[in-house]
Amino acid sequence: MKTLSTKKLADTVRNLRESKGLTKEELGNLTGINRIMIGRIEKEDFIPSIVQFEALSSVLGFDLTEMFVEKERTNSFVALRSEALSDNEKEGVEKLFTMMLSLRQQIKLRSSFENESTYSQ
Repeated sequence: MKTLSTKKLADTVRNLRESKGLTKEELGNLTGINRIMIGRIEKEDFIPSIVQFEALSSVLGFDLTEMFVEKERTNSFVALRSEALSDNEKEGVEKLFTMMLSLRQQIKLRSSFENESTYSQ
């Protein structure tokens, strides 16, 4: 799944704006985006709307699709099977399973103890 990289967008907008000799205000006038918002985009503090994104792309001359990066999907089934994990992650998963099994045993013991107490009264 691809997601927008705010880092790539910020770097691209800043670098292209500077290479074209534009101030934030000038870029804002060309795109219809407030200069403060341009600054926030460059600081990765604001994600432009689709219309703003297209205006930036058109004025600065970059491909919109280049701003998207492949994001790994997290798959809990893979994690549970300890596949595609580093050794450190595998060790963590094993510890988690051990703790879960211990907790389950404690709950069963407590439950059986409580049931015995109820019958003996």
